[in-house]
Amino acid sequence: IKTLLYYFLIWVLLLLVAAASAKRFTRCELARTLKAAGMSGYKGVSLANWVCLANAESSYNTQTTNRNTDGSTDYGIFQINNRWWCTNGQFPSHNGCRVSCSQLLSDNISASIACAKTIVNQQGITAWVGWRNRCRNRDVSQYIAGCGV
Repeated sequence: IKTLLYYFLIWVLLLLVAAASAKRFTRCELARTLKAAGMSGYKGVSLANWVCLANAESSYNTQTTNRNTDGSTDYGIFQINNRWWCTNGQFPSHNGCRVSCSQLLSDNISASIACAKTIVNQQGITAWVGWRNRCRNRDVSQYIAGCGV
């Protein structure tokens, strides 16, 4: 019993540390980060659309995961799916971005950006349901307004 309690407490502590390390970008911080990474106008997608997409998919949170009805999971700030784009070692994956899903949960979003570029190269921005539902055919200029980008 003591051993089980010990492991339970360690598990709770690890969860608290993981939650505390999650990064939630501000709108402008993300806009500047994406611009610096060459996302402004990448494959014809405006910077405002990228920021809108991240807001729609994860509310700018790098640690966001979402379990889908097919059993797959979406990871990170762009909610990249493990059936097609990353591998978590537990779910069959095409791993089109050649990346571990855990890398997409990092506060350093360079792996997420690289994978998002791969996705948009192959499928376009419409690959993201969040973008289709909340950004497409809308004025998204508010997502970069006042950010100096």
